[in-house]
Amino acid sequence: MKNVSGKKKGRPGAVRSGTKGNGQVGSGGQGRQALEGKKPTPKAEDRPYHPAGKRKAASERLVAARTRHGASTAPQPRTLRAPGPQQRRASDDSELVTGRNSVVEALRAKIPASTLYLATRLEMDDRVKEILSLATHRGIPVMEVMRPELDRISGHDAVHQGVALKVPPYEYSHAEDLVERAIRKNQVPLIVALDGITDPRNLGAIIRSTAAFGGHGVLVPSRRSVGVTASAWKTSAGAAARVPVAMASNLTQTLKSLKSQGLFVLGLDGDGDVQLDALELADRPIVIVVGSEGKGLSRLVTETCDAIVSIPISSAAESLNAGIAASVTLWEVSRRRKG
Repeated sequence: MKNVSGKKKGRPGAVRSGTKGNGQVGSGGQGRQALEGKKPTPKAEDRPYHPAGKRKAASERLVAARTRHGASTAPQPRTLRAPGPQQRRASDDSELVTGRNSVVEALRAKIPASTLYLATRLEMDDRVKEILSLATHRGIPVMEVMRPELDRISGHDAVHQGVALKVPPYEYSHAEDLVERAIRKNQVPLIVALDGITDPRNLGAIIRSTAAFGGHGVLVPSRRSVGVTASAWKTSAGAAARVPVAMASNLTQTLKSLKSQGLFVLGLDGDGDVQLDALELADRPIVIVVGSEGKGLSRLVTETCDAIVSIPISSAAESLNAGIAASVTLWEVSRRRKG
């Protein structure tokens, strides 16, 4: 059927009032909003489930925690991206000091540090509060990371207690510095030298015992021996920040040099000719030499010693761990000097 104008009658809804021309419109205008596309994609940090968004939320929680504990006026730490496995291995020779006691001792001693790592939702005890306060006031960047990530960067066998501090390679002293340290304190020098110790836990334990019994430093050879690693730091419970460790390019020659300065070199061995409880040199300047875990003292070091000392033990035990042997000897020397 035709209308008066001679045109076909349009279908209902095909004509809109207010349109230009004859008011006829097609279907394209009705889908204009769909054709315009979606709104701009939010930034990564504004998306709550994106890693960047999680880091932003963690940073905000960390700032809120500092505010609650009275650190809001201190400089705010920078937010850093967690290093990947290859980045950490290739970047430098830095170490991670792990554990609350070790980290707080390192910060108290003002050891240079580049990053403090804290686990998310970490309980704020007194040590963590002090760690956070010291790091913040020194301007050390603080990064909150998930515990699995902290496990990865600190080593899965490390007990980090939710805290890790990235520090540069350890700066070793000279053997003469250990003697001068005792002289400055008007004390009789007491030094522990390690001959082929390769277990960092033994080194850490010896450093800790040296600090406990008034020793003035530890001497390690540069070859075939352990150095001050993160594991040694951990075992020392922070004592590595207070007791200097010197490195000798040639242990035998260094021991001879110390002998020329008036120090007596005492080697520890189960077959020694002098028993520790009969030692009469405790009040003299002493270097205690501890042998390796398996082979004991080397031949050249043995020949350099003024005396070989044995620790009397029960026949039920074959020998003592190197760290324990050093601790027992240091205790006996300390006891005799006080007596």
